[in-house]
Amino acid sequence: MKPLKLALYLGCTIQSEQYAYEMSVRETLPRLGVELVEMEGASCCGHPIKNVSMPMWLYLSTRNLAIASQLGLDILTLCNGCYMSLREAQKALDEDANLRSRIAQLLEAEGLKYEGDVKVYHLLDALHDLVGVDRVKDAVERPLEGLRFATHYGCHILRPSELGAPDDPEDPHKLEELIEALGAETVDYPEKLDCCGAELAMNYSDAALTMAGLKLRAVQRCDADGLAVICPFCMRMLDAKQDAAKAVIGDQRISVPVFYYTQLLGLAMGLPQEGLGLNLNLSPVDSVLGRLA
Repeated sequence: MKPLKLALYLGCTIQSEQYAYEMSVRETLPRLGVELVEMEGASCCGHPIKNVSMPMWLYLSTRNLAIASQLGLDILTLCNGCYMSLREAQKALDEDANLRSRIAQLLEAEGLKYEGDVKVYHLLDALHDLVGVDRVKDAVERPLEGLRFATHYGCHILRPSELGAPDDPEDPHKLEELIEALGAETVDYPEKLDCCGAELAMNYSDAALTMAGLKLRAVQRCDADGLAVICPFCMRMLDAKQDAAKAVIGDQRISVPVFYYTQLLGLAMGLPQEGLGLNLNLSPVDSVLGRLA
């Protein structure tokens, strides 16, 4: 099969903090026939400053689209916030000719041009729809049999739905199908679509940690062996801040192993744990890794 070439857009958080996500993506996707092309000169997607300066947000997002356009490739995003920001920028430009003209002038100063010819994929639909569940299943060498995982999609990959979400905003299923392709079972629970609290973390930390703690408690109550996520902000809240979250809600019994999906994919492929960044996970993942060993 001809390799699938995509421009890899990493954003900010993955490169500055969530290294395990990038590591596991780079280890696994090429083995599924995905060629990851570097986006030289890529910048922040603008999402953090959208409420401060809409023009600056739109310019930052569009210049990343323009870099991919210059490469002649569609974009692969790993972050839910980046995915939403790039898709919102596309929608804004499609609907407003004056805005397109204004942004085009700014891009021209950099020698860039965006003509609406780039598709934006999240890791979720890139794996499920472009690579395909069957191809993922064929790559499995060490099935994750006997393990049960809950899923956390995160907010910005599903909402607002008018952007064209990679999955059903009300009843998403693609991540479950990708997990089951690894030989594991999936566990449904009523709080699956609840927010992790990341968007509140900077201004309302206790509220954010409360949301994360309640989410983790729900996962633990559904008798899952672990939680699979596909967003660096969600990983930060549910993995790195797990101890703080359970302290805020006053439940020290919470102990949930949290993985990036690509880490589980790599384990099922039989890849070494070090290359998947599993030593960087701060939640109790050893309980799952020990069972696999």
